[in-house]
Amino acid sequence: MADADKKHNGIKILLVEDELNIAKLFEFNLKKAGFIVEIANNGKAGYELAKEVNPDLILSDIMMPEIDGFEFRKLILQDPELKKIPFVFLTAKGEEEDILEGYDLDIQDYIIKTASTKVVIAKVSAILNSHKKERAKVVAEVQQAADNMRATVVPKTFPVFDGYEIRHWHVPFENVPGGDFIDYFKFDDDNLVIILGDVMGKKWGAWYFAVAYAGYVRSAIRFALQTVQDLSPAKIITKVNESVCKDERIAEVFITLSVVIINKTTNKIKYSGAGDLPLVYRKDKIDYILSKGLLLGFDESSEYNDHELDLNPGDELFLLTDGIMESRNKLEEQFGHEGFLNSIKETPAGGDSMEMIKKTFTDFTNGKFEDDVSLIEIKKL
Repeated sequence: MADADKKHNGIKILLVEDELNIAKLFEFNLKKAGFIVEIANNGKAGYELAKEVNPDLILSDIMMPEIDGFEFRKLILQDPELKKIPFVFLTAKGEEEDILEGYDLDIQDYIIKTASTKVVIAKVSAILNSHKKERAKVVAEVQQAADNMRATVVPKTFPVFDGYEIRHWHVPFENVPGGDFIDYFKFDDDNLVIILGDVMGKKWGAWYFAVAYAGYVRSAIRFALQTVQDLSPAKIITKVNESVCKDERIAEVFITLSVVIINKTTNKIKYSGAGDLPLVYRKDKIDYILSKGLLLGFDESSEYNDHELDLNPGDELFLLTDGIMESRNKLEEQFGHEGFLNSIKETPAGGDSMEMIKKTFTDFTNGKFEDDVSLIEIKKL
């Protein structure tokens, strides 16, 4: 059983069953096999719990009070995220009418409640393995498409800029190019522009427009750099936002954007953001700047403001996307701002902050990230 425990470790099953004894029996056997089990006693409660815990598979009874299994399944199918989860009906009797209605609702299978423990675990495992293989096939096709397009949303190398060390860490969700993108523009010998964006659209759906949209934003930024009178992140974002809002092809797409401009002669940085997470900096203490700018594409009249900082040797800046803040541990606790700031604080004098953040975050999540993870570090040497 130890191998089974390891095999199913971390896989979450939502069990929706109104009969307490049956629910307890299934919970015991599934947990014994290594699954995490969440329980609801009717379709209404099951739907709310599914939205909360995002299970890997749903097991549901058919005959239940308030909302029965069929209506519960219909609710699941109406939700763009939940409808992707494998769904299995539990039934006390294999009546043909019920079985046909269930398959009409695009379920994976039926399990008879009186089936032996081995049969139940075998069926659940087979369904999850089939779903995993299907997902792997999609991943392979997406990666092949990205290779064929020579598409990249993150540079393969770090920029070289005198007096500064600039690095990034990017892990795409399940190794598929996703919604986050990073870019660097050397405007002239003195000024480097750093871009971090996150297309709003999670996981599987994000890739299909993220690569193209990242290219669109890059082009818009280049155009903005050529037309603004002075190097201002706020003015660049304003120009890009105007372009996005006027283009009907991407009118329904929103994006967060962080823009930092470093001047190596004055050792000043200018920063502005659109719907992004705060820029975190460590000087004499750790603090952050909140941009308050609205998401790109949300409102053509949105206003963006510049923030300026002087940098001294040893000072560090961090830009990041929400994949770090929102990832959770086994206890469903988010890493959050506190976890991120503490990981910086724990870096010893002269230590590597980037590596400490990566280690702390990876340990916290046990290496299981819930979205694209992107982090940029800017350090004054």
